[in-house]
Amino acid sequence: MDTKNHTGSLHFFLLGLSDEPSLQPLMFGIFLSIYLITVLGNLLIILAVSSDPHLHTPMYFFLSNLSLADICLSSTTIPKMLVNIHTQDQSITQGGCLLQVCFVWNFAFLENCLLAAMAYDRFVAICHPLSYTAIMHPRLCALLILFSTLISVVSTLLIGLMVLHLSFCTDMKIPHFFCELAQVIKLACSNTFVNNVLTYTATFLFGGIPLSGIIFSYSQIVSSVLKLSSVRGWHKAFSTCGSHLCVVCLFYGAGLGVYISSAVADSPRKMAVASVMYTVVPQMLNPFIYSLRNRDMKGALRKLVDRMASLW
Repeated sequence: MDTKNHTGSLHFFLLGLSDEPSLQPLMFGIFLSIYLITVLGNLLIILAVSSDPHLHTPMYFFLSNLSLADICLSSTTIPKMLVNIHTQDQSITQGGCLLQVCFVWNFAFLENCLLAAMAYDRFVAICHPLSYTAIMHPRLCALLILFSTLISVVSTLLIGLMVLHLSFCTDMKIPHFFCELAQVIKLACSNTFVNNVLTYTATFLFGGIPLSGIIFSYSQIVSSVLKLSSVRGWHKAFSTCGSHLCVVCLFYGAGLGVYISSAVADSPRKMAVASVMYTVVPQMLNPFIYSLRNRDMKGALRKLVDRMASLW
């Protein structure tokens, strides 16, 4: 009997983070709170940047795009998880699973590219302060956003076409709270060697190159800062790139932690729990990092909240 299924009615089953019924209401409440905080926090960042003329600079332009990517990435995974918990139905259609794989991949790589663009902005601000306005002009910023989006879309199309040509068996259980690419590939009945090679190649090209750009930018920043003789200069340089450096460490540190956990974990379910650290937590914490460490952002948020309160 052929166990392969090529029909459009194929369903996957997302097993979530736990199969304990008593924990489901608690997880629903926790992830609903996380999602609301993520959307509200990042939306406030976008509104603050767009409404305050003092924040119409390249750094905050990139930050508002990063906040939008954070909202999109969280909206790709958490709402479906909440619906599954609420309805007690773990199923997701093949098309829905494919879309989730593509959107997670797309927005994760977009964040990767945006962090690289922000690192370049900080590099120019610290290493070439007198030429900052001439280098980081609006056209270049728009081109960096367009280029980041294009790279993310190209990588997504590559991954989407790869998954679309897979054949799946009848055991469609994914030990995760969303359709994670590696778990979907493991369920395929067809040969997945080419798929794995393409996945690692795409990760290296579209993920490794932006990361290399971030490392290079900060190596140049550190070299310039070490040449400063005054403590005040050191403090100013750190305050200029401190928030971005925290976000970078959180994003890549969480990803590295998931990679290490996948190598040593004895169950896919534990890896799913660890993956929350890069698909959920950074997107929630980014607005707090920038608003708490940045005086201009705190002032803009205060003005925005006062303006909204006066309208009510």
